[in-house]
Amino acid sequence: MLFTQEIDRCFENTILDRAQYEKALEKTKAGVAALRIAYQDNSLPLLRLPEQTADIEAITATATRLRENFKHILVLGTGGSSLGGQTLYALKNPQFGTKPHLHFLDNVDPTTFDALYASLNLKETACIVISKSGGTAETLMQLFTLFARFSQQKLPVSAHFVVITEPTDSPLKQFAQQHALPCFDHDPNVGGRFSVLSIVALLPAMIAGVDCSAVRAGANSVLQSLLQDAPETLFCAQAAALAVSAAAQGKSQSIVMPYSDQLSCFGLWYQQLWAESIGKKGKGTTPIRALGTVDQHSQLQLYLDGPKDKLFTIITKNAAGTGDRIAPTITTDPRLEYLQNKTMGDLLSAEQEAIILTLVKNNCPVRVLRVATMDEKTLGALLMHYMLKTILAAHLWGVDAFDQPAVEQGKILTKEFLAKI
Repeated sequence: MLFTQEIDRCFENTILDRAQYEKALEKTKAGVAALRIAYQDNSLPLLRLPEQTADIEAITATATRLRENFKHILVLGTGGSSLGGQTLYALKNPQFGTKPHLHFLDNVDPTTFDALYASLNLKETACIVISKSGGTAETLMQLFTLFARFSQQKLPVSAHFVVITEPTDSPLKQFAQQHALPCFDHDPNVGGRFSVLSIVALLPAMIAGVDCSAVRAGANSVLQSLLQDAPETLFCAQAAALAVSAAAQGKSQSIVMPYSDQLSCFGLWYQQLWAESIGKKGKGTTPIRALGTVDQHSQLQLYLDGPKDKLFTIITKNAAGTGDRIAPTITTDPRLEYLQNKTMGDLLSAEQEAIILTLVKNNCPVRVLRVATMDEKTLGALLMHYMLKTILAAHLWGVDAFDQPAVEQGKILTKEFLAKI
């Protein structure tokens, strides 16, 4: 198994009521059955993504061309068009200068773009434009702004721009055809926030050197468990039942706290997935991304001594013994004796276990996901686990995991205000 799950500590000292959890777990069986049917009849195409290879083969040449010819790749998109790619890219620890360097531009702050133009040579820069609908205002504004800059420098735009959008007569699709920009199809039946295993995220990841076949293989291991194992033993069913039963007991906030920097963007991806899929009809919990050990020094006081309205998921990694070992001669300060002969991984490992026990001792429910190796397969498995967990939780709450009706009002009002400027 690529990761393990521990939930028993959630019920220590009656932090949560196990009987309520068991009732919710029993109800997940219907949701698991529905997912198995959806896999068989292909009515939920995201469940077939882990098995696909043709789409990866289709983007390989483009990924190679962009990687070999450009120093910077601008990924234009927002929400699910960006966060999945960022999550996979984080595997490569991009803060230390991966080549080419990917810039995920998911906002429309002109200050950011002014700084971008001042720092990048557009001749060395390519753009991947991603919008499922092909009508996302932010992405189109980014595209048009950049396209004008490239055109002013008389650069061959068809070599610098690649588009991913639905095969419909959308504004983005029309623009791509008008200017002969390479264009890949976004599956209309895979929602943006569920597209992390599609070319939406895999194209940027492949450019950065991520093994996308391994990502899908990890996801497929979780999918096969869904299709074959007893529903009550599935980690995704247990996690969904825990989230829903905990919410019924006043745990209205869901904290995800990985201890791996390679999962630094995973929590951001999870926030959108959970919030847009679950938050409907007064149901759901608020997702919060944390990062250990960073947030031990900024949020832990609230977690331990604030309102007891949180369900925690701590994601640990096997770090003991990794990193340089501190020689006893490096310091003679007796106060630092506890660090002697220890590695950085030893400290990380100790902090992971300490935070878990500390939360439990302070009556906070803690689910623990343990990862042996943080690589493409493991990340793929975690991504599929969280998507299945989210779908099953939506089933338990009686909401549609795949729509977002409340968001549309903001889009309509944005156009009205923009017309008045």
